[in-house]
Amino acid sequence: MHHNQLNITLPDGTVKQFAKGVTSLEIAQSISEGLAKHSLVAFVNGSVWDITRPIGEDAMVQILTWKDEAGKKAFWHSTAHLMAEALESLYPGIKLGIGPAIASGFYYDIDFGSHSFDASHFPRIEEKIMELAHQNNLYQRLVVTKDAAKNFFKKKGDPYKLELIEELEDGHITFYKQGNFTDLCRGPHIPHTGFIKAIKLLNIAGAYWRGNEKNKQLTRIYGISFPDQKELKSYLHLLEEAQKRNHQRIGKELKLFTFSEKVGIGLPLWLPRGTLLREQLERFLRQAQVKAGYQPVVTPHIAHKQLYITSGHYDKYGEDSFQPIRTPHVGEEFFLKPMNCPHHCEIYKHEPRSYRDLPIRLAEFGTVYRYEQHGELHGLARTRCFTQDDAHIFCRNDQVKEEFSKVINLVSYVFNALGFKDYTAQLSFRDPQQLHKYIGNMEDWDKAEAAIEEVAKTQGLNTSKVLGEAAFYGPKLDFMVKDALGRSWQLGTVQLDYQLPVRFELAYTGEDNKKHTPVMIHRAPFGSLERFIAILLEHTAGKLPAWLSPEQVAILPISEKYAAYAEQIAQKLRDKEIRCFIDHRDEKMGKKVRDAEITKIPYMLIVGEKEQLEAKVSVRRQGEGDQGSFTIDNLIQKIVGDIS
Repeated sequence: MHHNQLNITLPDGTVKQFAKGVTSLEIAQSISEGLAKHSLVAFVNGSVWDITRPIGEDAMVQILTWKDEAGKKAFWHSTAHLMAEALESLYPGIKLGIGPAIASGFYYDIDFGSHSFDASHFPRIEEKIMELAHQNNLYQRLVVTKDAAKNFFKKKGDPYKLELIEELEDGHITFYKQGNFTDLCRGPHIPHTGFIKAIKLLNIAGAYWRGNEKNKQLTRIYGISFPDQKELKSYLHLLEEAQKRNHQRIGKELKLFTFSEKVGIGLPLWLPRGTLLREQLERFLRQAQVKAGYQPVVTPHIAHKQLYITSGHYDKYGEDSFQPIRTPHVGEEFFLKPMNCPHHCEIYKHEPRSYRDLPIRLAEFGTVYRYEQHGELHGLARTRCFTQDDAHIFCRNDQVKEEFSKVINLVSYVFNALGFKDYTAQLSFRDPQQLHKYIGNMEDWDKAEAAIEEVAKTQGLNTSKVLGEAAFYGPKLDFMVKDALGRSWQLGTVQLDYQLPVRFELAYTGEDNKKHTPVMIHRAPFGSLERFIAILLEHTAGKLPAWLSPEQVAILPISEKYAAYAEQIAQKLRDKEIRCFIDHRDEKMGKKVRDAEITKIPYMLIVGEKEQLEAKVSVRRQGEGDQGSFTIDNLIQKIVGDIS
């Protein structure tokens, strides 16, 4: 092969020859004009590149369009630059923080200086952005020296960019320029602004520079953009639906949980009905776990600092945890537990283990505490205190695949039982560029990653691989669940860990009578009860399956005359463990029914003179209306069938 020729490997495995310096766009053109027209960025040897960037060595190349996650990210990041250009022209002298793409859309942090700014300005900014987009300006990548970069932003008077440049390595600094706007940026970007056909600015928030409350507060503007108007329309419709399904609103309506400034932000208080919902979920998983051979354990909420030094959590999370609890004893420090795993290691260790004892599966609904940043907190979805449905499996090397498979079966069972049918599994592996982030030896890591990938394949899971998402002690399989609105949530997780057992000197006696180190599998199908309930409420819009409903039956007497009969019915239902209450209020029947509908009670039983005489009840089903009249025994059969 000519030394000016490159081998380019395409996703389907074909290898094509191109001249050195070929761009991904030219490669796309050689495949099809249609693909070239929709190309936004490309994977080149695993990194995302501009499609106009010349390739200088043999490479694996995948062309990315709006349909690809990385394509959307580049599209949104490019729109953030376009918004910054619009803002600079409308508000001269503003200073810019950072403007990344996020899960959906983008934001930019802006220091508006003396300009006043609020959401009423959105329409004129959107108009300006679209005007600039129509100019079809190219996004150009410029490699600059550290000095040149500093001089540029000194002239511009932008302290935030200067601070960022200080931390960058000379020789690795790039600017991106489009139209009249230049920004410090790693990229990549879409080819030109003309791809951006629809834009909507969504909201404003305050954000401290670098997330530090000691720094200045900037104005964070959130937005989203699309390659056509139609997609924007359906996205906005989705947002409206999401508002209706907001779990914090539903939580209030259904009286499930509350928060109190006095108790502290991010620390949920579970009301009686919410507690019933939690307990039902716990009961459901406990039963499934017993069948799968797990043993329950309970561990304290605090532990000696030394425990977390041994586990490595103190090194990794010490700064971000709640600060130590000091005792009257000089120098003695305890921590609120951020994880259950170190405690479970100590339970494993309390007696000698033999190869015949393994696997040992320890399960705990363990409440943990993490000091999440103020701005990160969000209802039950992100809290500072949450209960994990946590379990740790200690097994031999030759049992890893089987145990991992069993966990996947359990997670699938849980998701299906709760109506989450659409999920994928994300293989969260190491970032090969940043190996210093991970502890333990590389051979174990290679083994672990290979094992997870193989099991996911044999289980027929729909998988994607993401580098850099592994835990510091081992790779993970993260379950991504799509809810009723098609939004993706990370729910259950399974992690393979060769490191903690070494750090805690865990051992078992093998068949050869020698000491061996067990492998540890961490797993939590729900992830945390709080977050799971948040997602469940948004997925079902608060209309929970009858077996999970905190109150399954509302008994609505037409007047006080029928209170005794209502009480009789309630007692029969309670005897069969059906959760019910009597609405004794002196209200019209229409209002009682409406209130029961709003609080999403699955069954409403209306009792009046006719029902009492016939020893029956009139039944309404939530959202379905009148079901006719039933004898109590028939009704109980119907409800028990529905909730089992």
